[in-house]
Amino acid sequence: MPAAGSTPLPRPPGAAGLRVSDLLASCAAAELISRPPHVPEPADARTADEHDEAA
Repeated sequence: MPAAGSTPLPRPPGAAGLRVSDLLASCAAAELISRPPHVPEPADARTADEHDEAA
């Protein structure tokens, strides 16, 4: 509890009108568009039986 006669500390300035959920969503969107597209791995020509035999 603050002492009598003391003034409360000023609040630090924040992003005016920006919700945290909006900020997180914009960061996630920026990360998605800044990464190169995922290149699919080449298909393995061997069958599951061949994998079992190799093991």
